Amino acid sequence: MLNQQFPVEREEKRKALLAAVESVREIVASRADEAEEKGTLPQATVDALITSGLFTLKLPAVLGGAEADPVTQIEVIEVLSAIDPSTAWCMLNGTTSVSLMAAFLDDKAIAEIFDGGHIPTTANVAMPTGQAVPVDGGYCLSGKWAFASGIRHAQWVTAGVQVVRTSKAPPELRMMAVPVESVQIHDNWHVAGLEATGSCDVSITEHFIPEEFTWDSLHAKPQRGGPLYRLGLPGFVANEHAAFALGVGRCALDTVIGLANSKRRNYTLSPSTLEMRPTFQRAVGECDLKLRAARSLVMEIFTEVWATLCANQIPSPRSHAEMRSVAVFATEVAADVVTQAFRYGGGKAVYRTQCLQRCLLRDINVAAQHLIVSDIAYETHGQFALDLPDADPMR
Repeated sequence: MLNQQFPVEREEKRKALLAAVESVREIVASRADEAEEKGTLPQATVDALITSGLFTLKLPAVLGGAEADPVTQIEVIEVLSAIDPSTAWCMLNGTTSVSLMAAFLDDKAIAEIFDGGHIPTTANVAMPTGQAVPVDGGYCLSGKWAFASGIRHAQWVTAGVQVVRTSKAPPELRMMAVPVESVQIHDNWHVAGLEATGSCDVSITEHFIPEEFTWDSLHAKPQRGGPLYRLGLPGFVANEHAAFALGVGRCALDTVIGLANSKRRNYTLSPSTLEMRPTFQRAVGECDLKLRAARSLVMEIFTEVWATLCANQIPSPRSHAEMRSVAVFATEVAADVVTQAFRYGGGKAVYRTQCLQRCLLRDINVAAQHLIVSDIAYETHGQFALDLPDADPMR
């Protein structure tokens, strides 16, 4: 797999990554409808993401990745999401999966997975719905997982697993790296939104996983890479969801603004266009401010987190609660903005070829169903604000 090499210096890296997004813009946009028809990204889109290096956004630099900081990640995912949400969703899931393997797996596993400098395409199913029994040299794994985004073009999948060592001890949570050729893909991704992500269920039955292809989900220390890999969960993935929502929301608002100087919504064939209506003007102003406010808060929180990591400190559980809840907030703001944009888009917005219905009726609302952006995060945020005991950002 050929990937672009990115600069080390942060600002230069940021520019190179944003340029990488622009380099795939045409192919991603032109293949979006085909992707939805197929229920997975076309190979041309996958190849563009590979060649541009975008799948390495979070990958350690020592293995050929960009190793971008969380704020830069937000900017990159935000722009790609505004081009095509499903492509961005596959990219962010793929780069998270490959970066987790790269940061936490044993050297022996890395030598096999990244053989000869090859950077694999990957998918991730983090919910620990698999069950593993310890055996000599590793584990016997069985289970079924939902929402394996990008599995149709992945070579490896990382899966959440419960390991039961004794009848008295609670299950141990581990992640396991599995070749996609070893799992069964269930063709059940027939859904309301994010259709092109191909987020099918996957399963595996009594498959041996060597110890070195696993790591402790909660306590493992990174084996390679810089401060990014000390971030932990849910912060390591919360920024992706915030960025995705902000990109989709901005795309919807820009789209309806672009229609406003020619669109007329009346029976009298009045020359008055949508942009001349005070109610629309107010909606545009309000939506723009909401998106900008949400974005500013997202950037503020993740900038502080990055400074904490660079100071060789670990973000507190309260900080993780903020990272997760701001992702929920950004998602809710974006969903509201897209809803208003769709409403003002009128009859044309209902057609499948129109991005407003893709952003509203399908993609943003399906993305909002993800556990990371569940509104339970607000409760957790409140528990930390109230200094209540046993508050847990991963509830």
